[in-house]
Amino acid sequence: MISVDEATRQVLATARPIPTETVPLLDAVGRVLHEPLSADRDFPPFNRVAMDGIALNFNSIESKQVAFPIAATQLAGMLPQALADPQAAVEIMTGAVLPPGTDTVVRYEDLEFHEASGQRVATVLVPPPAAGHNVHHQATDRQQGDLLLPAGVRLGPAEIAVAATIGAAVLRVGRPLRVAVVSTGDELVALTQTPLPHQIRRSNAYMVQAALREAGAESEAFHFNDDQAALRQGLPPLLAAFDALVLSGGVSKGQADFLPAMLRELGVTQIFHEVRQRPGKPFWFGEKAGGAVVFALPGNPVSTFVNFYQYVLPWLRTCQQPHALWPEVTALLAKNISFLPPMTYFLPVRLEASAYGHLLAHPQTIGGSGDLASLLQCDGFLRLPADQSEFKAGDAFPVVRFRG
Repeated sequence: MISVDEATRQVLATARPIPTETVPLLDAVGRVLHEPLSADRDFPPFNRVAMDGIALNFNSIESKQVAFPIAATQLAGMLPQALADPQAAVEIMTGAVLPPGTDTVVRYEDLEFHEASGQRVATVLVPPPAAGHNVHHQATDRQQGDLLLPAGVRLGPAEIAVAATIGAAVLRVGRPLRVAVVSTGDELVALTQTPLPHQIRRSNAYMVQAALREAGAESEAFHFNDDQAALRQGLPPLLAAFDALVLSGGVSKGQADFLPAMLRELGVTQIFHEVRQRPGKPFWFGEKAGGAVVFALPGNPVSTFVNFYQYVLPWLRTCQQPHALWPEVTALLAKNISFLPPMTYFLPVRLEASAYGHLLAHPQTIGGSGDLASLLQCDGFLRLPADQSEFKAGDAFPVVRFRG
């Protein structure tokens, strides 16, 4: 039986970069970029008006002029209206090109308009402090050729917007990891069935698939009864077709828990079996040469949940972003806790931000690793180290978050 840290290290050692594909821009949301994107022109590409108002020449303000006849009106998207008379102004809208002959914008809030001899005139009530006021100058954000998005970043709305700005209609990204979610057990029935008193619905598979979808992976669910012949026939195609298998159940010491032996028979190399932790101790992990990585998780739902977020999710992230750094999040224990067995304890907690900016972890009482509904009141698990038995309020420990 190995430690949580060693199990995590061995799991991550099997992570390998995923192949790439080229997809339309919006299909790249949530994917990892596999090409650098650079500015195709200056940002902004012209001297951009930053306020609705009038554009004028600041020299006229310095000479104490306050009334400016409106020579033209220019909206965003119009060709710039050059100002020939330095004593006049162009009525201008946000986003427009700064007209030639002007260098400053006075916003509407600092102006008063009136008519004089049929001419619209703007009076400056609050003079601008300097030339260039309310102008977003060309190339002040980025210059043409500057790197905007390096390869390896995950694409969210901001990144998609930048890609659209430079006309990147398609992007080369990592393809989604393909994961087979396999439940085993005669006691499990389909979601649409009414279970008999001795049966339960296959909730673990939906839980794992939901977590995989949040992580940007694609999944397909399969179920096998506790039948060695069915497993012997059904598992090999999955080992060949998917990047990973996540199994729940059949890995402990019961008479029907023959998954570890079956996986070894099918050519999956066992890397470890059992981790010094609670819940989730009977975790089996292995790899098929040239095929899938196999996470065989214990069947109790809280155990499945803990092991998914401690091991499967970090493995997925490392495959997607091999060079990314994932800083460990810690939280302060909100009250004293005792845990005697010398193993890592994943304590269910509700998280709260304190008035001082700390993350507080409030321990939650659950009815054992089979208490699926208890997850509704939790935000994560505080990872309490195996070399302690007493844990004091105010001490900081790593937190494995699944919410927020």
